[in-house]
Amino acid sequence: MEFLLLILGLAVLVLGGEFLVKGAVGIARNLEISPLVIGMTVVSFGTSAPELLVSLQAAAEGSPEIAVGNVIGSNIANLALVLGVTVLIFPIIVERQTKVIDWPVMMLATILFYIFLFDGFMDRWEGVVLFCFLVIFITWLIRRSRKESKLKIEEQGGKESTLLTIGYLMLGFIGLYFGSGWFVEGAVGIAEYLDVPKAVIGVTVVAFGTSAPELVVSCVAAYRRQPGISIGTLIGSNIFNIMAVIGLTSIVSPIGLNAADARQFLSFDMYWVSGIAIVLLPMLYFGSKFGRLKGVVLLTSYIVYISIIVSANF
Repeated sequence: MEFLLLILGLAVLVLGGEFLVKGAVGIARNLEISPLVIGMTVVSFGTSAPELLVSLQAAAEGSPEIAVGNVIGSNIANLALVLGVTVLIFPIIVERQTKVIDWPVMMLATILFYIFLFDGFMDRWEGVVLFCFLVIFITWLIRRSRKESKLKIEEQGGKESTLLTIGYLMLGFIGLYFGSGWFVEGAVGIAEYLDVPKAVIGVTVVAFGTSAPELVVSCVAAYRRQPGISIGTLIGSNIFNIMAVIGLTSIVSPIGLNAADARQFLSFDMYWVSGIAIVLLPMLYFGSKFGRLKGVVLLTSYIVYISIIVSANF
């Protein structure tokens, strides 16, 4: 039954990703803002909804290690796995905003997360700081994009019906919601059957499952030649995962980790998520495209990370 859920979830995810990209492009045209900004905001928030739901539920049920592991593992998967697979399919030309604004904000969010989690506890005020920073950043980002009028409608095509684009977007979100839910349910069921520890499930199986929407949307966007949505979704999702998912989760229910889980996250997993983010910077700057060789490097780093996690627990 678990394998059937995996297959059904993946099929619905692909269909939802197709609708979501179509709706996102239409909204970008109608609002006269960059598709990158739409990827950083609307699409990344929608694709990160599974992480938020999983983390809130895990914290409420007394499993904070799942909530934290889910976000850390998902951020590693977004950059190493999802971006790696995406550029293997279709190389991406990186916009200047990604290099000088989006990456630094993602790195700042990662550093704040590490500092706040250093004592093994995330208090409500720390969650408020993260979430307020997100609101300020997104507000500034949208205003800046509209002011500069980066989107050239005459080159991208005419405007579409607002109701139609919203309809596409909603269909996409619904498909991603149900598809990721079935995918995660099947994956977690298989992992629990194999008696995998909760913390490991969080950073591997659950994180991969909740990153499935980003993977599908990024691949569809790359195939549709919308690189702004593709890479914007991934970086925006990583920012959202920390500032909104961890922020809101700790506001609702302060996160407290036991000594073993805190040591695992702080002395291993956080090094990986920070290291991959740092390695990403020169990849963004050097070369005219974010090409397949860089994708191989990222994908290899993810395989190495998962291999270490699995070998250490079996």
